[in-house]
Amino acid sequence: MGKYDNKNVVITGGASGIGWAISEEFAKEGAKVYMLEVKTEEGNRKIESKGFTQEEITCLECDVSNQTTVRSCMEEIVNKSGRIHILINNAGIAHVGDALSTTEEDIDRIYNVNIKGVYNCIHTVLPNMIEAGGGVILNMASIAATVGISDRFAYSMSKGAVLTMTYSVAKDYIDKGIRCNSISPARVHTPFVDGFIAKNYPGKEEEMFEALSRTQPIGRMADPVEIARLAIYLCSDDAGFITGTDYPIDGGFIKLNS
Repeated sequence: MGKYDNKNVVITGGASGIGWAISEEFAKEGAKVYMLEVKTEEGNRKIESKGFTQEEITCLECDVSNQTTVRSCMEEIVNKSGRIHILINNAGIAHVGDALSTTEEDIDRIYNVNIKGVYNCIHTVLPNMIEAGGGVILNMASIAATVGISDRFAYSMSKGAVLTMTYSVAKDYIDKGIRCNSISPARVHTPFVDGFIAKNYPGKEEEMFEALSRTQPIGRMADPVEIARLAIYLCSDDAGFITGTDYPIDGGFIKLNS
């Protein structure tokens, strides 16, 4: 018996990095997982290559920045499964730049995915959770929402919005049986990190990986599964007394770097 047997979990950006680790852990715990992805090819390849069935994990095409598309996906899930027990807002994009170098187009792109995308998913899932008598919403924020990080102006802005959306939803819907929390990771070793290093530091990949790892007081980056296991706890009945709270998982970055 899994912790999440008979539970339906929606995970945005669930096909890679932290998102895939979360999808995989929930599926292992018995949940029916619905991954929302802009393109389903990668998600379906990952599902097959990791030995899951489409009944265990289903990948749906969805642009989280488009509310009509999001609503359609949520309705499809509800029609098939009856209700959505858990929503995990993981989809997000990064940006490097300060307030001067960040363009209006950069701001719009970050806003549409990292802020509007989270709003769209929360907005469209709330009626089902209210009707069902409760649910759990977990947002992926970042330590960038709490501390100043160089050259992360737009990204930090967006994650600050995710953090305050978390508090607002928790406050507004606590009497509806809906819990809302967030996770704020520091640097996590994902394919994005490897790609960033390869693109910007060709020939120095190993050296730069070690340098980036050392920026975390604990001396390494997080493994995506460590983030996923925190998500497993926060969305479970074991965390039933927890709402309106952000959880840094940062190798000591916030407190030990100050």
